[in-house]
Amino acid sequence: MKKNILVDLSATLLHHGHIRLLKKASRYGRVIVALTSDEEITKKKGYKPELNFSQRKEILLAIKYVSKVIKSKWLIKDNFLKKNKIDYLVHGNDNSNKVKKNKLIIFSRTKGISSTILRKRSKIIFDKNER
Repeated sequence: MKKNILVDLSATLLHHGHIRLLKKASRYGRVIVALTSDEEITKKKGYKPELNFSQRKEILLAIKYVSKVIKSKWLIKDNFLKKNKIDYLVHGNDNSNKVKKNKLIIFSRTKGISSTILRKRSKIIFDKNER
């Protein structure tokens, strides 16, 4: 039986680092994305996401590596894994989720890319064009 592999994402600005992580996760089993709610993003990041939860979910479900998307809080805990019948949580090496180590698979982040970096680049370009 295939393992259920959870990847937690906000996916506010989807990029190739996200795709690489989802692809790697798919090698371990059926990928389920724990997608952070709009409210949690606003609370933790201090801004409203560019795309709302439904829009981000639609995009993720169109990716061939993703089997299912479920709503989540900012941090994933062991009880969330148990409730959703998850075998492993896959995350980048910046993981701060509160799950047992034997339930965690860590990959290096893709260098030079993040939603924060993209957001800053976009702001610089926008500001430059507004002058």
